[in-house]
Amino acid sequence: MGALKFGRGLGVALAAAVLAVGFLRAEQQTAVNGEWRFYGGDAGSTKYSPLDQVNAQNVSSLRVAWRWKAENFGPRPDFNWEVTPLMVKNTLYFTAGTRRVPVAVDAATGETLWTARFDEGRRGQNVARTVNRGLAYWSDGRDDERILSITPGFQLLGLDAKTGRLIEGFGANGVVDLTEGLDRETVDAGSIGSTSPAIVVNDVIVVGAAHVGGSNPRSKSNTPGYIRGYDVRTGKKIWTFRTIPHPGEFGNETWEEKSWEYTGNTGAWAPLSADPELGYVYIPVETPTGDFYGGTRPGNNLFAESLVCLDAKTGRRVWHYQLVHHGIWDWDIASPPILADVTIDGRLRKIVAQPTKQAWLYVFDRVTGAPIWPIEERPVPQTDVPGEKTSPTQPFPTRPAAYDRQGVSIDDLIDFTPELRKEAIEIASHYRLGPIFTPPSLIVPGGTQGTLMLPEAQGGANWPGGAYDPETGILFVSSVTNTIPLALEVNPAGRGDWPVASRGGSAGRGGRGQERTNFGPQGLPLIRPPWGRITAIDMHTGDHVWMKANGEAPDFVKNHPALKGIDLSNVGRPERAMLMVTKTLLFSGGGSGLFTTAPGGGDNKLRVYDKKTGTVIHERALTANVTGVPMTYMANGKQYVVLPLGATGVPAELVALALP
Repeated sequence: MGALKFGRGLGVALAAAVLAVGFLRAEQQTAVNGEWRFYGGDAGSTKYSPLDQVNAQNVSSLRVAWRWKAENFGPRPDFNWEVTPLMVKNTLYFTAGTRRVPVAVDAATGETLWTARFDEGRRGQNVARTVNRGLAYWSDGRDDERILSITPGFQLLGLDAKTGRLIEGFGANGVVDLTEGLDRETVDAGSIGSTSPAIVVNDVIVVGAAHVGGSNPRSKSNTPGYIRGYDVRTGKKIWTFRTIPHPGEFGNETWEEKSWEYTGNTGAWAPLSADPELGYVYIPVETPTGDFYGGTRPGNNLFAESLVCLDAKTGRRVWHYQLVHHGIWDWDIASPPILADVTIDGRLRKIVAQPTKQAWLYVFDRVTGAPIWPIEERPVPQTDVPGEKTSPTQPFPTRPAAYDRQGVSIDDLIDFTPELRKEAIEIASHYRLGPIFTPPSLIVPGGTQGTLMLPEAQGGANWPGGAYDPETGILFVSSVTNTIPLALEVNPAGRGDWPVASRGGSAGRGGRGQERTNFGPQGLPLIRPPWGRITAIDMHTGDHVWMKANGEAPDFVKNHPALKGIDLSNVGRPERAMLMVTKTLLFSGGGSGLFTTAPGGGDNKLRVYDKKTGTVIHERALTANVTGVPMTYMANGKQYVVLPLGATGVPAELVALALP
């Protein structure tokens, strides 16, 4: 999957190898025929297309070909629309609005072909997550074409791709209840759902799960996020993989004191990836209940925060690797795994590369699970929070190097001027500083007010993840450099059986929006820039090729009186770049405004880079922030680039760009 194959001349220089790609592309499973059949372009989530009608010479001539507005699909027209459409046979498929209505649109004109509103009643009102990233597609290669949609109330719909009608022979009249079979007497549909599409591997639909945010849960008990496989024709459940194993199953002993009985979450909310040829699906698993305190679940907690490879036909575990033991930083695996075939040390390797919130790219042989480069277990700081027990060691990749800063020291603080530096040091003195894996700490009256966490709980990298270019063997990943204070305190009465409350991350001074980023001196970020970046990594060697700041400084920085006359040309925006790569170009949508609600927060720019050097070839302003990963396709002989847009107060829409 993914694939750059050099053939037999293993000692041939990279330039010569790149010339061979055209000969070898037939063996790759990247987006083909000008289509985009998976959320990530292909099953391996490379977000790569070989199209090159739009290139460096003409990209500045792109014009709006059509717009599709989502404002009439649900109660919040300006919601954060993270969708990436599919394109099959000149038709786009995507979800619209907070109700996730499946929609089919003509790829050349933007004309709506059908919509499929499914009324869930009360079940669709109290939901775990409203955000959604799209749909899945399957065909038998003849007349049977299906769209698979997961509703806000956690039901799987089988739809006829031509008409949008429910398929009667699929589940119960086209519907499968995904809350069934989760090892709890009752499962509230509002406790579990999905934010990413299912993935179809050959004839099996593989479904992950997302939960209500777990930073400060009311109870140690929650619904587990098991992975399930369903027959694509009948909707019948074929298998269940328990991400929290039962007695007698591999990994159960890592849930000490019978914590497997009640602990929940541990789902896979990020997009999944697969190798249809091997029949394997790759599952990026999240943190258990709760995000910042694990005293109620002693042990390493497999398969939490693990990359798990399953046989998609049977659900059998092929291999796994736990990236964080006993996670208490909310560093769940939030990005889709990226599959590629790359020559490394003279040997062709089938790899899976996993971007992470902690800013490491973990790289494995996707057949065996063996690390491509050594990953070392190293001692890490230990907790002093009562009732908590942290792992004495954590995995440290030796290659590639981290693509963003890790841990906080005085050297990481903002230093534009001596005055700002002095104030930053004073602010930091109220918190515990330390290397990566420094645990959250208690608020001490008159003492430290928690631990400064970098990367913070949003990353590093997050759901936009990265993109892989088989033309060059380069992987591109976007990340944010931002710290938050992460503090714990004894839980106030009336909060159920949860012993500790968290402050920071999603509450207190480190809350969402402008306060999340700008609790540093005079309302500026505490950490020195760049605050957003794109890093290019050579997957043949694990070396970084280039790193570029993501965009220009936000307005609240550019207009700050303390920074008058300061060079701000390389500070970047604290936003996630949405990446997509083609035969000649790297496309980047600026970011949705998660980290800054101040004027100028978010990023309404489309930037196009020379993928080999990181030089910006073209930049254009859009009508709103880019909220999802771009995609591209060919329809009626013309290449289109499609972007989802939206912002607070601006109705969400899809915008298709093409050459005039």
